[in-house]
Amino acid sequence: MTCFGIDTGTPSLGEADQLAHDLGDRLRLPPQAVVCTHLVRNDDAHVALSVWVPPGFDGLWNELTRFAESGTAGVASGTGRSGRPGLAAAAADAAVEHLSRTGGRAVLYPGSAGLTGTVRIGELLARSAIARVNAVGGEPPSADDLLDTHDRLRPEWRAGELVLAVTSIHSGLFAPVETPAPTPCRADHA
Repeated sequence: MTCFGIDTGTPSLGEADQLAHDLGDRLRLPPQAVVCTHLVRNDDAHVALSVWVPPGFDGLWNELTRFAESGTAGVASGTGRSGRPGLAAAAADAAVEHLSRTGGRAVLYPGSAGLTGTVRIGELLARSAIARVNAVGGEPPSADDLLDTHDRLRPEWRAGELVLAVTSIHSGLFAPVETPAPTPCRADHA
């Protein structure tokens, strides 16, 4: 088993991103691992995760089932399921979507940790698992164009490839369509 689904009923993408990073650290995932978020569209809409690890990374299923046995999660891989049945079913759907590479928003993926600051599109494609960059509403970027990463890139699986959606800021400079949520101001402006 190399692809797993995990569902804790996480209500937002931001919280799911944090959970993905926490799981990556807790499980000591290898740099080749891919962790994605998946929207669960049902009466209790939320976000599930999927984790793909290369063959030979043993023990992950046992660790995940221990996590699910806490009663607050569901996990799945292949035909195996553990934890809360509804969450385990959504986890299974996330794992299938990831394994088929037809859906999922990648949070951790090969090369993601090094994609900070401003990078050339060609470097991004050479140094990461991102296979393609699509410009929304414009001409596609060239290999020499720049991308302001905002220190956070979230490509999505599309037809078997990780694809990053970007928008043009001005000639030769692009930014990801999905940007981090701003931190609310906590100042007292009375």
